Amino acid sequence: MKIAQVAPLWEQVPPPSYGGIELVVSRLTDELVRRGHDVTLFASGDSQTLADLKAVYPRALRLDPNVKDYGVYETLELSQVYQNSAEFDIIHSHVGISALPLASLVSTPTVHTLHSRFTNDNRNVFSYHQKQAYVSISNAQRQIDLNYVGTVYNGINPADYPFVAKPQEPPYLAFLGRFSPEKGPQHAIAIAKKTGWRLKMAGKIDLVDSKFFEQEIATEIDGQQIEYLGEINHTEKAELLGNATITLFPITWSEPFGLVMIESMATGTPVIALNLGSVPEVIAQGVTGMVCQSYDEMAAMIKSALKLNRQTCREYVENNFSVSQMVNGYEAVYEKIIQDRIDLNGRLHVGKIRF
Repeated sequence: MKIAQVAPLWEQVPPPSYGGIELVVSRLTDELVRRGHDVTLFASGDSQTLADLKAVYPRALRLDPNVKDYGVYETLELSQVYQNSAEFDIIHSHVGISALPLASLVSTPTVHTLHSRFTNDNRNVFSYHQKQAYVSISNAQRQIDLNYVGTVYNGINPADYPFVAKPQEPPYLAFLGRFSPEKGPQHAIAIAKKTGWRLKMAGKIDLVDSKFFEQEIATEIDGQQIEYLGEINHTEKAELLGNATITLFPITWSEPFGLVMIESMATGTPVIALNLGSVPEVIAQGVTGMVCQSYDEMAAMIKSALKLNRQTCREYVENNFSVSQMVNGYEAVYEKIIQDRIDLNGRLHVGKIRF
């Protein structure tokens, strides 16, 4: 198949540190190339890929202080994609609502992976374009009525996450993610303080979250019990998660997937999480982690999580959340959409007879 992958321009593909969508796009794109597909990746110019890279800007926009209007470059990217749509059998968009109006104007089918949550505002756009093809990244994400072609869980390459049979001494809890209210770093700190555990935290701080970080997080960091490591790269991330005794996932919102959970389990580290969004689909309750109903329960479940088998956590990811399984899912989606389009064109061609 000739496939266009359309990535956000905010981060490069793959991301050097934080960037769940871009990591998924990278693994998907490269594996499709390995399987013999003709793939074009539309992304920032500093992206690294096995596919044919097309870029409207030389670097990730987050890294360039001269860029003041993200939407301008996203419009350029999508213009490039859809002006050349006839070159592809299918277009796979990872950029959300921005692609919807253009996708409805060309004959080449587009499938949209829903990487983010629905809001009161964007629901109106999605509902207007209800009949376009969508892929959810968890069943919990399906909060509005759309034409869902399938659910495809995000996948990682477990080999990129060295297995750690025995966590580091002295033991610590880990938190990895954006420092924003919905990711719950404030609750991770509260759990650590309530239980007396050390907590190592890492992740990026977006400008919109800087006030939250300064007021609710920075004042709690003492460099001893509560340690902030900054925005770390992939190797450092794997080490943080792998050497931890337990990873905390104290979200406050309906997480569409939560890549950190499978990254942690791949290293052998079980996850304790709040039961929101995709969490019960990703964690095997009582096997690879604990799915809890409150932050108090998360704190209370640390003792039980210590008994979980780290090798089982690793094998669970290998068996359920690998890149290979993710790409199998997307190949099936592409084939279904293309075949449905062929069948539709056939019916339209003899419409006077068959309708």
